[in-house]
Amino acid sequence: MTQAAGTERDPEAVSKFVESFAAQLVEAGMQRMPARIFAALLSSDDGAMSSAELGDQLQVSPAAVSGAVRYLAQQHMVSREREPGSRRERYRVHSNQWYEALTNREAVIKRWESALREGVASLGADTPAGRRMAETLAFFEFVDGEIAAMMERWRVHRERVFGQD
Repeated sequence: MTQAAGTERDPEAVSKFVESFAAQLVEAGMQRMPARIFAALLSSDDGAMSSAELGDQLQVSPAAVSGAVRYLAQQHMVSREREPGSRRERYRVHSNQWYEALTNREAVIKRWESALREGVASLGADTPAGRRMAETLAFFEFVDGEIAAMMERWRVHRERVFGQD
């Protein structure tokens, strides 16, 4: 596990945190292995680990790491980077991973809005199903606006608390 020079960590305590946080992510709907990989990356000081490091820490196969990282990359929660002068990849979680993940969700909401508009038009706005569809559309439009406003407030707050990157 990567750590800053001069710091000591209790590997058992770190492992306990990783499994505990991963369990929380699983309860929220994330698959178990991606949750464990994400928690391990999040708890490493430089936020990056190789497949071998992740496998060693979590006692899982390279295939399990690969599948989990693929899922996390699709969700914009981790990125892949090459080790300089090597073919080996490192997987990185960034300080703004939650922002990126939520921004990705915003794009999904936009697609849902488009599909719901088609649904309202297809079903007829005056039918019970059309009204239900229109209310669902209104909900997602509301959420979309709130997410955009919240993300702007987060950018301002983050800069005030943590400074610029």
